[in-house]
Amino acid sequence: MIKLDGPSHPPLAGGKPERLVVFLHGYGSNGEDLIGLAPYLGPALPEAEFLSPNAPFPCEVNPFGGYQWFGLEERNAETRLQGTRQAAPILDAYLDAALAARGLTEADLALVGFSQGTMMALHVGLRRASPIAGIVGYSGMLVAPELLPAEIRSKPPVLLVHGMADEVLPFAAMGEAEQALRAQGIPVHAEGRPGLPHSIDQRGLELGASMLHQLMCRHHDHGHHDHGHHDHGHHH
Repeated sequence: MIKLDGPSHPPLAGGKPERLVVFLHGYGSNGEDLIGLAPYLGPALPEAEFLSPNAPFPCEVNPFGGYQWFGLEERNAETRLQGTRQAAPILDAYLDAALAARGLTEADLALVGFSQGTMMALHVGLRRASPIAGIVGYSGMLVAPELLPAEIRSKPPVLLVHGMADEVLPFAAMGEAEQALRAQGIPVHAEGRPGLPHSIDQRGLELGASMLHQLMCRHHDHGHHDHGHHDHGHHH
């Protein structure tokens, strides 16, 4: 099986990571693209290591330095599902290995996707046996919403942010995803960004940082996972 690899960013707090955030980039991009967000999210998650793997396949239209989770030659629901399903085990194996290598569990993991990466995050994140801490999906969509009721295995909280002027994936995709996720009892926060094209803006980053902080820094308040520093968890 293809092994994913890409840039990473160590925890701001230094030392061993206690949380893991995995960025999943969009079609034709690469891991370097989203690892640039680590410095923005780091202060909200000082104990998190950030990983940004390149998608498994060279991009058909940009094979030099561009990668894809799946091809877009035919943009229809069937090929999209096929492609997502083909890439899913590769991503799952990568997440399993990354957690095992750090002695972390699903509860310590968040996925942050953009565009095609959001499709992967939602597809894989909702089908893992144990719930991950959360999913942040920018400018994406839910692949094959009709299959979710039969295939869902866990219900991590989800944040969806989508530009209302998105010219690549229609803004309506956010509402469709939100509806399908809510129908499964998944906690969802969805926010449209007026005038924003197919990209991530400052507000989207702030929403992502704040949700991840809330979900992943909880142990500071309750003292479980106590590593002797829960008392200063809120000074960052």
